[in-house]
Amino acid sequence: MNKANMDYNRKITEYFEDLKTTIDKVSNDEINCFIKLLKNSRDDDKTIFVMGNGGSASTASHYVCDFNKGLSYKKDKKFKFISLNDNLPTIMAYANDVSYDDIFVEQLKNYFKEGDVVIGISGSGNSPNVIKAIKYANENNGITVGLTGFDGGKLKLISQNNIHVPIDNMQIAEDLHLIINHCVMTILYDE
Repeated sequence: MNKANMDYNRKITEYFEDLKTTIDKVSNDEINCFIKLLKNSRDDDKTIFVMGNGGSASTASHYVCDFNKGLSYKKDKKFKFISLNDNLPTIMAYANDVSYDDIFVEQLKNYFKEGDVVIGISGSGNSPNVIKAIKYANENNGITVGLTGFDGGKLKLISQNNIHVPIDNMQIAEDLHLIINHCVMTILYDE
């Protein structure tokens, strides 16, 4: 094995070790609360809005697919997930004409109803557009959830519910936000 491959193997091992160590630090209680909250929202016919930027936007879209199809197809009670980052023309219009910080909150103003759930995904916990939407939901009798990494940032502080991935590594935080989705989906699917 040449030196370059040996260096890659060390880095691969380090990454997976960090991932395994961090998994054990994620709170089962926070995930349990999230499961109950989502289940209640489905049973109460509430809408669940989800959003994020960059990789977290991809995770938000993945949640929508898994819950709207994977957990709702051929079921009497269906999840109603909406990703606030999936309508690119709307996002660009708000970003251009108003502010990028308003791309999520302005969409909520169109659709949000009291008791709906708003999930913000932010590795740093400090995305201004996510924070603004979570604040709006809090001020209008919504239920808020933050999925965070690093120290949790502002999102952890203002969300009514939070699942915190305690690591200063964006990729591992994003990995675990998606793993949490699949964990919750699997649990709810088996009910």
